[in-house]
Amino acid sequence: MKYLITLLFTLLTITQINAQDATAILNKVDDNINSNTSITKSDMIIYGRRNQRTVTSVGYSEGKNKSFSEYLAPARERGTKMLKLEDNLWIYSPSTDRTIQLSGHMLKQSLMGSDLSYEDMMENRKLTEMYDAKVIGEETIDERKTWILQLNAKVDDATYDSRKVWIDTERYVPLREELFAKSGQLLKRTELKDVKRIDGRWYPTKMNYKDMLKDGKGTDFVVLEIEFDVEIPAYIFSKGALKR
Repeated sequence: MKYLITLLFTLLTITQINAQDATAILNKVDDNINSNTSITKSDMIIYGRRNQRTVTSVGYSEGKNKSFSEYLAPARERGTKMLKLEDNLWIYSPSTDRTIQLSGHMLKQSLMGSDLSYEDMMENRKLTEMYDAKVIGEETIDERKTWILQLNAKVDDATYDSRKVWIDTERYVPLREELFAKSGQLLKRTELKDVKRIDGRWYPTKMNYKDMLKDGKGTDFVVLEIEFDVEIPAYIFSKGALKR
């Protein structure tokens, strides 16, 4: 009986240490990836069955509740703008000169035909705020040693019920992520590559998002330029900016 109690106590201690280690890893990832503000110019390469198209945009973000994007190319998308404030998302279309607000199930729709949804684009809370985590293994990806973390949602409004994340053990950057439904079905997979040192932090500059319920090569998101912790005019994060 004494041996059993000791064994249970040891297992409980190991579990607690594991959870603490996983949380510490996620905190370092959040510190590395997140910033007070950022300005990003990027290409989103959407692969179709017969061809591909590239959508270029510039995005501004402040904290976790404010973001603004303007699409620069191609011509048919130029001038389209999106504003996120808290849990609200507005889209301005220059072709109709109208602003619409997306909410509810509409946020699950594809973003411009890509493998990303509007909901994916809006989710920028810290992982530690949404998930409980534990280390479940190690694996080498592209000659980089990674920890494999299992994340289970601890809030009701998490976009995905669980995740598996492969995190570089030296640079604290995710190199792969798998996103699951409550049923356990794999919904999406992300591969993160071309990690570069930018403004004192490691940052992946090419990401492939793959909707596992669709055929195809997925969608590439390529960072062309990025600045961290820069001053952004307050008017950018206002509905008035949508029609400027």
